[in-house]
Amino acid sequence: MKIALVTDSTSVLTQKEIEENNIIVMPIPVIIGDKEYMEGIDITSEKLFEMQRNGAAFPKTSQPSMGKMIELYNKLHAEGYEAIIDITLSSGISGYNSTLQNIAHNNPEYNLYPYDSKMTVKLQGYLVLAAAKMIKLGFKPDEIVAKLDKIRDTIDELFVVDDLMNLSRGGRLSNAGAFIGTMLHIKPLLTFEDGKIVAFDKIRSMKRAVSRIEKIALDRTSDLSYKDKLRLFVFYSNDLKQADEIHDFINSEFPGMPVDVAEFSPVIATHLGEKSIAIAWMIDIEKIDFESL
Repeated sequence: MKIALVTDSTSVLTQKEIEENNIIVMPIPVIIGDKEYMEGIDITSEKLFEMQRNGAAFPKTSQPSMGKMIELYNKLHAEGYEAIIDITLSSGISGYNSTLQNIAHNNPEYNLYPYDSKMTVKLQGYLVLAAAKMIKLGFKPDEIVAKLDKIRDTIDELFVVDDLMNLSRGGRLSNAGAFIGTMLHIKPLLTFEDGKIVAFDKIRSMKRAVSRIEKIALDRTSDLSYKDKLRLFVFYSNDLKQADEIHDFINSEFPGMPVDVAEFSPVIATHLGEKSIAIAWMIDIEKIDFESL
């Protein structure tokens, strides 16, 4: 069965990963003032924060236009693809997946499978790479989606933002009301719950907040059945020193485990703001037996 694999730019796949796995990436727009930038093409997190420091308007994000998506799916359908799997950033922080659900409903000829990663950045990216592996192994779309659900269930992320300004202004924090009144000098601890960003604690310094998420990460991973198959992540926004310190902590506590260290993509950095930091983990897709998953 000929299956097309599509994702959005927040999955931060490398050009090599894209080319080797025949993945189509749809860029997500970032709007600053009256100018639209395309993630992965003409905007970086570094450029975004530099513009903010120089007084640029508060950044906003949008979805790719429905017209662009229809154009892409028409092209893939005409090329003989019998199904399309499109893995998106979390529906809890974007309406993108909902748009694709409507397209799938109204255009059954595409045989479109919009898949909600309930995450973003490279956690989403590894779900895309897992789907690519399963396509090469000959699995059918329904089988791939069911196995992606099992992989997605292994994902967890803890993060700290320097302040809640970007999240609250962008409307991406589901329980903002409980924290907005105490934003000053508070470092909120956040996580994803069913694809939505929620704050679950608040600490009075970044150093203590990072120490807290490190401890929580150890607690949450201690009894996992797949602990010996973990892949860990450090994500950051313009604070490589802090990321390197967390990387050292992970190397000490999880010796020999693969660790990805990367900046938050511009779209995600738009919502989290500068100096944000995260620890995340999931099962390493390189260690999965997809046949028995």
